[in-house]
Amino acid sequence: MQELFLFNTLSRKKEEFNPIHPARVGMYVCGPTVYNYAHIGNLRSYIFEDILRRILAYNKYQVKQVMNVTDVGHLTSDANTGDDKVEMEAKKEGKSAWEIAAFYTQKFKEDLARLNVQPPTLLVKATEHIKEQIELIKILEKKGYTYLTDDGIYFDTSRFPNYTKLAKLDLEGLIGGARVELNPQKKHPADFVLWKLSPKKVKRQMEWESPWGVGFPGWHIECSAMSMRYLGETFDIHTGGVDHIPVHHTNEIAQSEAATGKKFVNYWLHGEFLVLGQDEKMAKSYGNFITLQTLVDKGFNPLAYRYLCLTAHYRSKLNFSWESVQAAQNALNNLYQMVGTFEEPRVGCAEYEQRFLEAVNDDLDMPKALVIVWELVKSDQPSSAKMASLKKFDQVLGLDLQKARAERLELPPGAQELLSAREKARKAKDWAKSDQLREKLLTMGVEVEDGPIGTRWKIMG
Repeated sequence: MQELFLFNTLSRKKEEFNPIHPARVGMYVCGPTVYNYAHIGNLRSYIFEDILRRILAYNKYQVKQVMNVTDVGHLTSDANTGDDKVEMEAKKEGKSAWEIAAFYTQKFKEDLARLNVQPPTLLVKATEHIKEQIELIKILEKKGYTYLTDDGIYFDTSRFPNYTKLAKLDLEGLIGGARVELNPQKKHPADFVLWKLSPKKVKRQMEWESPWGVGFPGWHIECSAMSMRYLGETFDIHTGGVDHIPVHHTNEIAQSEAATGKKFVNYWLHGEFLVLGQDEKMAKSYGNFITLQTLVDKGFNPLAYRYLCLTAHYRSKLNFSWESVQAAQNALNNLYQMVGTFEEPRVGCAEYEQRFLEAVNDDLDMPKALVIVWELVKSDQPSSAKMASLKKFDQVLGLDLQKARAERLELPPGAQELLSAREKARKAKDWAKSDQLREKLLTMGVEVEDGPIGTRWKIMG
């Protein structure tokens, strides 16, 4: 088996991947807070995580991927202040919080499907795991890691000595630079809420009884409770965006390891931002977000955006512009056109397959993998061999290359044979025959164009 190397945020270096169980991988993905449509910056993270999962499967691992849906408890500020995002949107739209969560969860699933992101093995909702979250908080309370304030029960970060190990935070600096806390009963600015008490004389739509009073779970506790339920107290991989490092994932580690006394996760992987213009990240709070539907409405194939994401390493920022997504769509269309002319897959190209495997196993180097794809497409290898290797590569790429081949059935009867004969004539430098076959295809309504990446065709009309 080819060695697989992943950049572990915990150690800040590439490490050889060695799962807990030789043939199985447990993987947790931080999912959406379902109060609005996912924007394409969010979706870049899910494409990266899908690529990771596909590469693990490409290496013959059986992957159990768990993704959470935050349908309660994510306040407008990560500092445990403001309104619950789902309830706030419910008020704005005049619907129930449950309706808002259900609607945007479904829209999120539809976006993943359009991007060829494989559905997780388990998609788990915070509201369906209240019991597990309460039990985890009770363990932390029993071990002395919590304290109660007027607005909820908090995790005492001073009791967990390795609190800063993931984010490499200056904890003392947080004290000096902290703004005035809205809850003066917090012992330290980094302390975070485990269970938020409902405001007095206010009836929330989503609230539950607990040993500490009626309320709802904090944002961080859900991921620890659900990941450990389905993957165990220690599991292989946890992923998310880089913005999760200093708060959400740092807090997950603290509460999980405080509760179990065991290492929580072996490999932490984080995807970088999608940025606009002057290095400005895309975010709903900034009001600058673009949805996948926006791209579709402008005539783009959703998989063109997936292709665009493959052109940048997941740990590098990706600059988005309409020109860049247009270039990605052009490249994808060219690839589809080429694949549509290839013969039935037979024996692949071993050299290219080895190089592709080495690229993707080097911390998911998809830009390099794409270079190898195009080198193969433009090579002198038989088209049946190219197609056989591309079929394998698409297990990772997820670009629907088989569909492109299927669409060649739209060619008039006999046209595919002429295209194949023309390709052989060009390789033999028999330009006269090549031109003759081009003219014959034209009479059948098939326009052929030769370019630097090879031959493309389209149906006229």
